[in-house]
Amino acid sequence: MQPTHGGNLDWAVSIGNCPISAVLDFSASINPLGPPESAIVAINEGITQLCNYPNPDYPQFRQAIGKYHHLEIDWILPSNGAAELLTWIGWEVYNLDGVLLPSPCFSDYKRGLKTFNIPWEFYSLEDLEKGLNQYKNFALLINNPHNPTGKLWSKNTLLPYLHEFPLVIIDEAFMDFLLPQDQESLIDVVESYDNLIILRSLTKFYSLPGLRIGYGITNPERINRWRKWRDPWSVNTLAALAGTVALKDTAFQEKTWQWLKPSREKLKKSLTEIEGLHPLPSSANFILVETRISGLQLQLELLKQEQIFIRDCMSFPELGERYFRVAVKKDEQNEGLINGLRKIYDNI
Repeated sequence: MQPTHGGNLDWAVSIGNCPISAVLDFSASINPLGPPESAIVAINEGITQLCNYPNPDYPQFRQAIGKYHHLEIDWILPSNGAAELLTWIGWEVYNLDGVLLPSPCFSDYKRGLKTFNIPWEFYSLEDLEKGLNQYKNFALLINNPHNPTGKLWSKNTLLPYLHEFPLVIIDEAFMDFLLPQDQESLIDVVESYDNLIILRSLTKFYSLPGLRIGYGITNPERINRWRKWRDPWSVNTLAALAGTVALKDTAFQEKTWQWLKPSREKLKKSLTEIEGLHPLPSSANFILVETRISGLQLQLELLKQEQIFIRDCMSFPELGERYFRVAVKKDEQNEGLINGLRKIYDNI
């Protein structure tokens, strides 16, 4: 079955007829420089703690997040990836008329809402800049930077919506990839708006998707409500240890910022040079590409011929076969992708 999310290597090897180690995975937007060595050390040292339950309050991890964002820990909830929080948001909006979702959008937004039979409506990315004022009793969900386009909205564009909607959810899963001075996060205003929820992920930037680790930031009353709703110990011991040290690893953060921008621009330029491909500008660690050849066809041919795995966009109905998405990886890996794409385009 065609995967809904990127990173489904079991499916990729079934198509590429190769071991997992041979697959060059561009389908999941994960930092190729990680995990940080500090996180690996923390995981290894934490093995001895696996015979004990984790502290369900996660004090050390919450303190690390609080220090990173200059917040009191009462405003922070560690989670089993940002995806867990989408479920509680579905419950949170139960008394509203529905939720406004960006078009296109990450499929898990709809999964969380379906859990509680919450209706939704779509808004276009252009409409977010023009203004959304016809849905007064809806929650507004914004993905910044946006997945899958990589578009970044300014803080000034988003702030007015905090006065117009009863609840505003900002998914900032890819915000860490921007230099601190370029980030447009709303975390620094969260204490002023009880109707603001911010979602963060540690899986992408710190290359820890297997640990399933993220956190939410919102007012303490909502945090306490979510803690009562969810299962106990939803964040495992190793995830909490790795997250705690990763947020303190400034060397890894600097290394990532120095790598990403030049590698992304070089990859975008190389994609542009292939006739039939049109990469979109991106502020994140991935690039959405419009393609003359079916994105599904490209995905299958790249796996069969080169063992390269790109993300098709069939889970984004507004995009479909006209697009594919690729993560930005190390330069030599990006060159392998470009060579594979050229071979396929040259033979069609």
